[in-house]
Amino acid sequence: MHRDVPHPDFLPTASWERLRLRAGLLRRLREFFDGRGFLEVETPLLSADTVVDRHLDPFAVEVGSPVCREGPGRTFWLQTSPEFGMKRLLAAGGRAIYQVTRAFRRDEQGPLHNPEFTMVEWYRVRDGMAEGMQLLSDLCDALLARGPAELISFRQAFQRHAGVDPLTADADQLASVVQAAGIVPPESLLAEDRDGWLDLLLVERVQPHLGQQRPTIVYDYPASQAALAQVRADDPPVAERFELYVSGIELANGYHELVDPAVLRQRNAANNAKRRADGKQPLPEESRLLAAMEAGLPSATGVAVGFDRVVMLAASASRLDEVMAFPFDRA
Repeated sequence: MHRDVPHPDFLPTASWERLRLRAGLLRRLREFFDGRGFLEVETPLLSADTVVDRHLDPFAVEVGSPVCREGPGRTFWLQTSPEFGMKRLLAAGGRAIYQVTRAFRRDEQGPLHNPEFTMVEWYRVRDGMAEGMQLLSDLCDALLARGPAELISFRQAFQRHAGVDPLTADADQLASVVQAAGIVPPESLLAEDRDGWLDLLLVERVQPHLGQQRPTIVYDYPASQAALAQVRADDPPVAERFELYVSGIELANGYHELVDPAVLRQRNAANNAKRRADGKQPLPEESRLLAAMEAGLPSATGVAVGFDRVVMLAASASRLDEVMAFPFDRA
């Protein structure tokens, strides 16, 4: 009689065919950047600095004193992206740089998330948002062969797919749209959390439509969601931020980069206030990135791509563990 035998957990979850596809895409990616004059760089995975974001939770690592091993230790952080290190390289004279690295984010696990994942990130000095979106579109076509990306503003995407203006609607109006659409909000979503309502509508009403016919780049995000992007003084103001979607899946996030250290300090403090309100640990607000910005960070556009998701789409897979050798539960 046939009996199902459990799959031994020392084995990879991806097939050799998909691992070969992954390696081929990595070669193609490096050829893409090398052919455009970018320099491949490496920056620390473990750092005293970390991005201060309301929703990104880094892994903390306690490191002993380098002078006296019995002395007090110090907290370092596994990087949620190589952003801080790469921008320090820009301040030191870098002009067009890219990196293929591992990144780490706590509490992110599921079909499209793994706490340890591969990120591709690049920066080019003097690029504005238009140049950054064009390079992202070209890379997407080089890796997935789905043609050039269409461009749509955040405002247009919401008006088209959710029937609301995301730049002017208040939290009550957004909550009404959610209720009318029959979406059940999470209990943790506060009535006054405007960005939380926007994120819910994005996931439930807008994102499923994006990138279905061809890749889609959404740009000009609400100023409240600028992260480390510059804010442009439109009416209302918008963040010079853009994201790439393919088949309803977010693949990349890009910024026309913030260069003002005073604004970064303000955003760090605001994000830590939100983290405390959410019951989360505050993160270090001072960093070597701030020192680099004070010394002079050149104007640049940067983009981060979730490489595992790119491989998943290229392989027509539905889960990241189908294209990763050893996901978190087999690490």
